[in-house]
Amino acid sequence: MRRDRVVVVGAGMGGLAAAADLARCGAEVTVLERAAQAGGKMRQLRGIDAGPTVFTMRWIFEGLFADAGERIEDAVQLVPADILARHAWRAGGRLDLFADMARSAEAIGAFAGPEAARGYRDFCVRSADIHRTLVGPFIAAERPSPLALVRRVGWGRLDALWRTTPWRTMWGALGSHFRDPRLRQLFGRYATYCGCSPFLAPATLMLVAHVEQDGVWLVKGGMLRVAQALQALAERQGAGFRFGAHVAEVLVENGRACGVRLADGERIAADAVVFNGDAAALAREMLGAAVRSAVPDTPDAARSLSAITWCASVQTRGFPLTHHNVFFAEDYAEEFDAIFRRRAICAAPTVYVCAQDRGSGEVAEGTAERLLLLINAPPDGDRRDFVPDLPDLAQRTLALLRACGLELGLPEDATEPTTPTGFDALFPASGGALYGRASHGATGTFARAGGVTRLPGLYCAGGSVHPGPGIPMAAMSGRLAATRVLEDLAGGVRRTIALPAPA
Repeated sequence: MRRDRVVVVGAGMGGLAAAADLARCGAEVTVLERAAQAGGKMRQLRGIDAGPTVFTMRWIFEGLFADAGERIEDAVQLVPADILARHAWRAGGRLDLFADMARSAEAIGAFAGPEAARGYRDFCVRSADIHRTLVGPFIAAERPSPLALVRRVGWGRLDALWRTTPWRTMWGALGSHFRDPRLRQLFGRYATYCGCSPFLAPATLMLVAHVEQDGVWLVKGGMLRVAQALQALAERQGAGFRFGAHVAEVLVENGRACGVRLADGERIAADAVVFNGDAAALAREMLGAAVRSAVPDTPDAARSLSAITWCASVQTRGFPLTHHNVFFAEDYAEEFDAIFRRRAICAAPTVYVCAQDRGSGEVAEGTAERLLLLINAPPDGDRRDFVPDLPDLAQRTLALLRACGLELGLPEDATEPTTPTGFDALFPASGGALYGRASHGATGTFARAGGVTRLPGLYCAGGSVHPGPGIPMAAMSGRLAATRVLEDLAGGVRRTIALPAPA
């Protein structure tokens, strides 16, 4: 009896998770990836993680491996982070957030006073409540409409849904907990984890704080190990991988997706196609005119944040780095006004530094260490007139770090930069946006594409679709897409992949 054939286009987190589930459930799976290795945005330059650096929501990966009769602990070495992040301000002040909530409250009290510590505890309760309300009905389920979300949460729990406050901005809601503008900056930054401005994103995104409080892990050997582990898992289930395989077109016959055509002309037939790229590539006919109506387009103005990054192996001095570090200037609103309204980068952007040799060991003084430096940027990498002045931006970035006490250089022979233009080349149709569509406004998140497209036989996975960006959410999107593929190929017979519940 012939097995169902599924082609997965792209070996990012969503595609890898979908491939593992589909192959485990008996499908003949072929993963086509135009790059030389799996990972998608999870990539390395000069041996340095150049994409996502934070591993959270471990329960999603535990469920993926457990369903295959395996344990993630046997595939990836994860070290729990004691310090979630170290924060510093140009105007003065330094604050660590800890995995232990009580330690964080104590540190915040010493930093900004007892009222701020109480505000933090209340904020943690609120973010946990939002997460508890949405994790099952939204994160671990197909993309709902607003009305469908109400039904899933339950008419008897409208008070819980009301407390997610989607009509209020995250920045405004944070003011209910923190008077110190530095603390509002610190916790407002969680909106950027989804590529959003805290001044435009709904307060619902405060749930990210609970996600971090629930656990952050460092990955021994770098984040790319996670992609390699998922690829190996999928291969053990029977999935096949082809790298350097550029998919030029999704083939359509009799009103449904029936395979793909590679750039070299080869055609691969399939009963279903899972697309793990930016969903806008479908709408913009980068995979053929026949699939342009499969998903809604993402208008340029609705794109999420992009970034300018530098991967560097350099010596540092003057500031005690930990694994995750954030350096702030004073005017946070100006940073996002510049990006989303003026399509520019402000004079002193926030700088994130991932010191990849820190956190599970110490770096000897005078030793070069591996760093990823990141500043937010507008997602205009596909505009010819968008040409950022990298030397000037590097100097502005280093000036802010210097004002916060960190000294380092970015010599050309030890540094690899990536701009929005580079990200757009890596992830076509994105403009360099790293998180798909920005979830701005009360209903912004519902505008994202879902895993099921308008074209039968074509499905989507990855950070540009529901439930959202980030390593665990992209993996969840792949699991959700795989679930629907299996159900639809079985003629509507419910064949559900058991999704894990958080601890």
